[in-house]
Amino acid sequence: MRAKISAFIKKETVLCAALFCALISMLFVPPSAEYISYIDFRVLCLLFCLMSTVAGLQYCGVFNMLAVKLLSGEKSLRLLRFILIMLPFFSSMLITNDVALITFVPFTILVLEMAGLFEEVTSIVVLQTMAANLGSMATPVGNPQNLFLCARFSLSAETFFLALLPYVVLSFIVLAAAALTGRKRRIQVAFDHKAELKDKRFLAVCILLFAGCLLSVFHVVHYLVITALVFIAFFILKRDLLTHVDYSLLITFVFFFIFSGNLGEIPALKTLLESLMSRNALFTSAVASQFISNVPASVLLAGFTEDWRGLLLGVDLGGLGTPIASLASLISLKFFMQLKNVSTPHYLISFTIANFLMLALLMLLAVILKAA
Repeated sequence: MRAKISAFIKKETVLCAALFCALISMLFVPPSAEYISYIDFRVLCLLFCLMSTVAGLQYCGVFNMLAVKLLSGEKSLRLLRFILIMLPFFSSMLITNDVALITFVPFTILVLEMAGLFEEVTSIVVLQTMAANLGSMATPVGNPQNLFLCARFSLSAETFFLALLPYVVLSFIVLAAAALTGRKRRIQVAFDHKAELKDKRFLAVCILLFAGCLLSVFHVVHYLVITALVFIAFFILKRDLLTHVDYSLLITFVFFFIFSGNLGEIPALKTLLESLMSRNALFTSAVASQFISNVPASVLLAGFTEDWRGLLLGVDLGGLGTPIASLASLISLKFFMQLKNVSTPHYLISFTIANFLMLALLMLLAVILKAA
């Protein structure tokens, strides 16, 4: 039993940390009916819908087919690096940063092994992880904190995109430069399987439901309507895919909603956090993300500021830095540590240097734009 509990804590560290924080906060603010008002059910429903439809698109082979089509044949090493890094950058805008890395990091390792380029694995996986975290900030559905903050501050599509566009463009330029600065070499990539879409009827349903999710994010379709449609469609057509939803993330959000809600009821802490956020929401949220990751940081700090722009930029840019700044980064690390004949310390050093350099560059851009 003790071994099972230990394994669960190791697997669901963030969930357990969120539960612990919620329980501690209950010592100061006893449970009551007010707890219900802490929970943003719209965000939870939309996360459920997005995770379900993305699981459906994965099942249909959409992302695998895209990768195989782009990578098959003779290419230069620089072009191969560029494609492998840009796949998670652009896909994360629609399927979230963690799903992009779950999909493309194992695929990248396979491609590099097939092409005899395993020595490239560290640099490419580091850049892929950064690409997923940076690309995902471009859209409200790219990561959970964007979805939460869009709902919390009722941001329109235009307002959101204009706020993040300069940072996404600069990120693309830097990542492209990093991808294209490498050895000049021609390589041949051949897959032993043909990439095909399956269950095209279900694929069409997933595409329509995903479009409905996007409309719901911007309040065109009510979130309860799209939630009901997604659940009914998957329950009838592919109910087993409902098990692919990351329910631990949804429960983690509930615990953090309770935690942040209770903190708002403690006068001394409320005053402290409001003071820090009023001084510099961008810096405060970016620093907080380094220690508790950007998703819980966004939930925790949203109740203590009206500076949505500073908070949004802080938690999105704050996803760079330490491996726990964005939980998606731990996915890449987990895959890397499963490999043989690689150096995890070398990966962590490369990851940390590259992330903090990019973070410093983007924070500098934020300061310049604010001063302009």
